[in-house]
Amino acid sequence: MNNRNYNGLDVLCLIADDALATLFGRPRTKGREDPAKDVEEAPLSSDDKQKSAKLMRVNHSGEICAQALYRGQALTARSRSVKSHMIKAAREENDHLQWCENRLNALDGQKSALNPAWYFGSFTTGALAGLLGDRPSLGFLAETEKQVETHLNKHLELLPKNDLPSHSVIMQMKDDEKRHATAAIESGALELPYIAKFMMRIMSSIMTSVSYRI
Repeated sequence: MNNRNYNGLDVLCLIADDALATLFGRPRTKGREDPAKDVEEAPLSSDDKQKSAKLMRVNHSGEICAQALYRGQALTARSRSVKSHMIKAAREENDHLQWCENRLNALDGQKSALNPAWYFGSFTTGALAGLLGDRPSLGFLAETEKQVETHLNKHLELLPKNDLPSHSVIMQMKDDEKRHATAAIESGALELPYIAKFMMRIMSSIMTSVSYRI
């Protein structure tokens, strides 16, 4: 990722291209090494393997949502610096998306059939957040990352103890989410009202519950 500033046309082209890559191709990552790469696979029972696959499917869908949110926010951001901030965050989250897909493949799991719906719903939400202004939009990013960190902590408890590769992936994702939230706050994020945070938790809960099953 370079330090260029993105104008509206740049962002629009990136959005269209990245949406296709995110949903139907191979996402462009930052090139960081998969945390699970050198972690030994322990034998998993059929039930544990299925449980891990379902949890990683949820995380994969969550990363689909993150891509869409940040690109929607980038599209409607008012300043070039915030546009660049959102695009950079999305590209870094692409590492997570690829890592989750790698784990799904290793566990013989399937992606959520509703990923296109998650993407376009999240994109709309992100675009609306961006229209509120740059500081509220950064606040939305910060709160999203905080809630994702809480969600990942729960998954660390739910995953089978001997699924060490999945644990490694989620631990790295959690560290990155915390860093992204801190960066947004340092960039001037506005604290969101309680009702907004509550509605975000409700929407996240719906996506989590449905993508665990489908």
